[in-house]
Amino acid sequence: MVNWKLIAKIMGFLLFIEAGLMMLCQGVCWIYDEGVRAFSPAIILALLLGITGVLLGRHAGKKMGRKDGYIVVSLVWVLFTLIGMIPFVLDGHVPDVASAFFETMSGFTSTGATIIDDLDAMPKGLLFWRSVTQWIGGIGIVFFTIAILPAFGVGEVKLFAAESTGPLRNKVHPRISVAAKWIGGIYVMLTILCIISLLLCGMPTFDAINYSFCTTATGGYGTHSALLDDYYHSPAIEYVLIFFMFISGVNYTLIYYTILKGKVKKFFGDAELKAYLIIVLGASLVCAVVLAYNGSMYDVEASIRHSLFTVISLQTTTGLATVDYTIWPVQLMPVLLFVMFVGASSGSTSGGFKCVRLSIIYRVLKNEFTHILHPRAVTPVRMNGNIVSTKVVQTLMGFVALFVCSLFLGAFVLAISGVDPNEVHPGFDYYEAFGIAMSSLSNVGPGMGYYGPVHSWAILSPLAKYVCSFLMLIGRLEIFPIIILFTRGFWKKG
Repeated sequence: MVNWKLIAKIMGFLLFIEAGLMMLCQGVCWIYDEGVRAFSPAIILALLLGITGVLLGRHAGKKMGRKDGYIVVSLVWVLFTLIGMIPFVLDGHVPDVASAFFETMSGFTSTGATIIDDLDAMPKGLLFWRSVTQWIGGIGIVFFTIAILPAFGVGEVKLFAAESTGPLRNKVHPRISVAAKWIGGIYVMLTILCIISLLLCGMPTFDAINYSFCTTATGGYGTHSALLDDYYHSPAIEYVLIFFMFISGVNYTLIYYTILKGKVKKFFGDAELKAYLIIVLGASLVCAVVLAYNGSMYDVEASIRHSLFTVISLQTTTGLATVDYTIWPVQLMPVLLFVMFVGASSGSTSGGFKCVRLSIIYRVLKNEFTHILHPRAVTPVRMNGNIVSTKVVQTLMGFVALFVCSLFLGAFVLAISGVDPNEVHPGFDYYEAFGIAMSSLSNVGPGMGYYGPVHSWAILSPLAKYVCSFLMLIGRLEIFPIIILFTRGFWKKG
């Protein structure tokens, strides 16, 4: 049985958090004397719904089932988006409801794709709201709050199981809430260090805060429409962002063990981190060599810097850009699509397929070739010295099938839905549709072709924006928690 009263109670507490975040953004509006009142109705609605949810869940009890966890995790992203889009609709800088829903979902899923063409004309309060949605969505709305929910008598393990990413999970502390506090603390620490570093490089305070939010969340919402290299002309800023994007793509459990437990050997010996490093360095090297060889584009240092920035930005699914990579030599496009697909580490704020899954698949294939040559050999799949169970491998294969099907089905629907008929566009081919689907499902932000880092996605039709929003949602929650809600078995009693 689904405990709807407990679900209402949890959603009520979470809506109080969203109301508080929007109050911060309203404060930014007052600081900059913008007179933006678009946040007030959204704040009032969030508070009213929050109070209603808490009252409905007064006698809900404390027992939470796995089904309840999946429903909460799925509902919170949708409800946060529906309320969070109200400021965009009321302010008028976003043309329609589909666009506002897209922009807000892109923020909360830390995707970073935008439909806003002129960010420099946006009020500071709304720009800050975009960054806040990414920052709270990057670590996970539910995972970020399970540190405080137990104080209200709400279970935590089922929420963590439904929201946490990756096929392998390391329990850093016997109590999930304590682990969440430590990981949340690391997340805040990285954000503060990024802000300080950007300030030291000469970035304005407002920009430094916003870019730090989107970097540690691996989101990608900037405060200016221009590319970073064109706007700041600062290699130092770019190298700082490279470092923090890379660190944000590392498993937070590893960072926890390194900083708080002093287990440096465990950090550098991790198989997924090695795979992450190999892909980043290998793809960056290929891009740098090709760009340096094509000397008409950049010099050697710029080739290395732009290659590192672009590869790390796409692989960590941050989506920030120093240059327009869509005009790079065509042989580099498969490399960039590959890193967009793979993503960074499990247990990080990044999206994508995850390096750990690629590592397990590599080991499974290696064992299959061994079995062909030595049919009687016993070769279990191992990661970091531990045997990966058959159940995990089976789940991984199911995830691969769902991921690939979602990608191609999404690209197909996007290709036939096309662009807004009122917009003028040179074309909308399957390559661009595939790039958009990949970007949405992997929570990257920019796509390929016209939909790269230079242009917004404003010209997409309303249907295409809702399709992209759905792909962002299932990509952020790793598909299973959303798809399972559409199965008959989930709603059966028992």
